[in-house]
Amino acid sequence: MSSIEGIAKNSDLRKRILFSLAMLAVYRLGVHIPTPGVDSETVLQFFKNQGGIFGLFNTFTGGALNQFSIFALGIMPYISSSIIFQLLTAVVPQLEQLKKEGEQGRKKITQFTRYGTVVLAIIQGYAICNWLQNSNFEGRPLVTSHFVGVVPFWLMTVVTLTAGTCFIMWLGEQITERGLGEGASLIIFAGIAAGIPSGAANLVRLVANDQFNGLVALALIAFMVIVIAAIIFLEVGQRRIPIHFSGKGGGRLPNAAQASHLPLKINLSGVIPPIFASSLLLFPATLAQFTQNPFIVALQDQLRPDGAIYNVLFVSLIVFFCFFYTEIVFNPTEIADNLKKSGKFIPGIRAGKSTAEYIQRVMDRVNVGGAIYLSVICILPTILMAKMNTPFYFGGTSLLILVGVALNTTQQIQSYLLTQKYEGFMRGAKIRSRRVQY
Repeated sequence: MSSIEGIAKNSDLRKRILFSLAMLAVYRLGVHIPTPGVDSETVLQFFKNQGGIFGLFNTFTGGALNQFSIFALGIMPYISSSIIFQLLTAVVPQLEQLKKEGEQGRKKITQFTRYGTVVLAIIQGYAICNWLQNSNFEGRPLVTSHFVGVVPFWLMTVVTLTAGTCFIMWLGEQITERGLGEGASLIIFAGIAAGIPSGAANLVRLVANDQFNGLVALALIAFMVIVIAAIIFLEVGQRRIPIHFSGKGGGRLPNAAQASHLPLKINLSGVIPPIFASSLLLFPATLAQFTQNPFIVALQDQLRPDGAIYNVLFVSLIVFFCFFYTEIVFNPTEIADNLKKSGKFIPGIRAGKSTAEYIQRVMDRVNVGGAIYLSVICILPTILMAKMNTPFYFGGTSLLILVGVALNTTQQIQSYLLTQKYEGFMRGAKIRSRRVQY
């Protein structure tokens, strides 16, 4: 209740929250605007019968693919471009140098990421346009005409979908800068959350019509609650390395010093690995729809959320991105130097290089546990729900993103409230200077 009161009293925080909600509302409004030249009803029925990888893609786009709206590509091209440039930063010296230049270098890399988003959106838009033109549902064409006015359908579609993706990218950046939370993650969160009411209503309807076992539905709900509880427990879990004071830094309370620690999160990378892994798997799986090559068709059959090849690749990419992302954001050498400068040390470990190696070794072990946790959460629920023939796609990846983004946003709100309270306390305090007499 105190957090709600704090938000109500804090005008700046309230504006940030309302701004984020307004941007997400704009995004949800655009999901329902159809792309010109398609038969919306036929396309809706067509995609509902596809399932598999399209079910996952449709979940991330918040139903935009089902309706083939102007936001049909969602924010995935931006995520894919971000992955590409993060990987290139680690192997291309020029990009690595840009990253080390600080704010200006990061702005330059962000600009390259935006250009990459446009290129990927054009490629995906053109591919899906060709596929729609050559597909039909029960004898009815998905495209009403090969021209929209005087403009060819493929050109209209590519421009529309690319512009939609760029607009979503802009919305995400605005949320990050002027709102609350990480924009791209919140957009994916909103897309997944938007499908919950319809999925729940569909499940209730099927149970009421005896088309789905009521006990199985209760077991499914209980299982989802258990998974959510496990995610919350592990997301806030930490491996704490004890930190002691050497006494040179002015520490006068040895008992209090013993309680100090360096916290290492079990899942330092958050929801980044599953989002990145899903994005990379969605792109080739989508392209696989546009060829009749037997090998590609066979590969497409396996690239389903419950397929063996998909799950092996998914787990491999999750593990890779767990370690890769941690390597980018976590610098044990810098942490060791800061500990040394502040007169702190890890008991039994020499300061400097030995401390950095110890922290890196502990972080690697924690990362192994974090990667296993993410893999199990993302894979097991999806397989079980596929075996239970659930009437909607709502796998472990979706649950992880929902809970992870909600926890991160809540922590940001609490940190913001704490910061504002501290600043208000400092403004209200009267500090009297002491005159030194000689």
